[in-house]
Amino acid sequence: MAESKGALIAKTVQKHAGRAKEKLLQNLGKVDRTLDDIFEEHLQNFNRQHQQATRLQKEFNNYIRCIRAVQTASKSLMEAITEVYESSWSGHDLLYVQAQSMEMLWQDFSHKLGDQVLIPLNTYTNQFPEVRKKIEKRGRKLVDYDGQRHSFQNLQANAAKRRDDVKVTKGREQLEEAKRTYEMLNSELHDELPALFDSRVLFYVSNLQTLFSAEQLFHSETSKVFAELEAITDKLATDCQRGSYNKKGGTLPTPAHNGAAHNNVQRSQPPAETINNNVDGKSDAHNEKEIEKDSEKEKEKEKKDVENQNQSKSDEVYDIPVGATLAGLPAGALYRVRATYRYTREDSDELSFDVGDVIRVVEYDDPDEQEEGWLMGIKESTNEKGMFPANFTRPI
Repeated sequence: MAESKGALIAKTVQKHAGRAKEKLLQNLGKVDRTLDDIFEEHLQNFNRQHQQATRLQKEFNNYIRCIRAVQTASKSLMEAITEVYESSWSGHDLLYVQAQSMEMLWQDFSHKLGDQVLIPLNTYTNQFPEVRKKIEKRGRKLVDYDGQRHSFQNLQANAAKRRDDVKVTKGREQLEEAKRTYEMLNSELHDELPALFDSRVLFYVSNLQTLFSAEQLFHSETSKVFAELEAITDKLATDCQRGSYNKKGGTLPTPAHNGAAHNNVQRSQPPAETINNNVDGKSDAHNEKEIEKDSEKEKEKEKKDVENQNQSKSDEVYDIPVGATLAGLPAGALYRVRATYRYTREDSDELSFDVGDVIRVVEYDDPDEQEEGWLMGIKESTNEKGMFPANFTRPI
């Protein structure tokens, strides 16, 4: 076994040395070589086709990596937009739906590019290395054939002088075997190379059509989503111009201010009855008593008006949202909410919380402090109390 392995190695080394010698002699012009202009043309087409396909594969792999990076960035951006777009603003639910649609479009687009464009392109380019090996093998066998041909020519010249027919016969057999091996590979490549070169047209038509179709559909559908998002923000802008999102009490005076203003007006001018009494000659003391009575009545009426208005305002502020459970609540709690986003307070009167924290919504100590989109609550885990944005939570 060792001898046979050693002999095989020696034979391989001898073959490589013989090929190197034959190539050197051919390059020096000492011996001729077999030329095949048609094959050389096929080889040039193959090399160009292989180079172009490899570049396309490289660039498309890079393109898909960028697409997936943009997909991740788009998802993060839409999440941030959804977070800043408060739940009390018009179109909040529609914006969330469009953000989900955008994510699905990116996923579908990425999958199509990978499954329907990249995988077929990889399959197409994977055939070139195998054909390349066959071409290289054909080149080696051509050198062997030329070498055997030259050896046989020398053998014939020497054998004619020495009359050694046995060596001539053996040399002819080796030449025929080398020629047969070379011509078999050469014939196969003469068929395969032009067929492979011609296949490029139909492949690129199918591959590029799939790419362009996926791109067209993706951009068409995303443009619709962006049109919807633009319409949502246009509606928000219109509502904002109408003053729909101003803080409560920011533009209208409070009931207490209304009462004070009314009281000042009453005090700025004596009642008509008092003036008439003075004209009639009644005493100043009597006039003062009448003024005090009227003032007391006015204060009582004003107090009742303020209480009624505060009650109305409280009913408006503390509407219980749909889905809130009212059973089993501790005293003073209106309902419970669970945090859907983390919030870090920016002022000392606000409440910080993490996702999942449960908060009991309670009434404001002073209803005038209530702001649009903000609630007052107590975090159950720590009993901390403070204001918090309603759109960071959902009722439970």
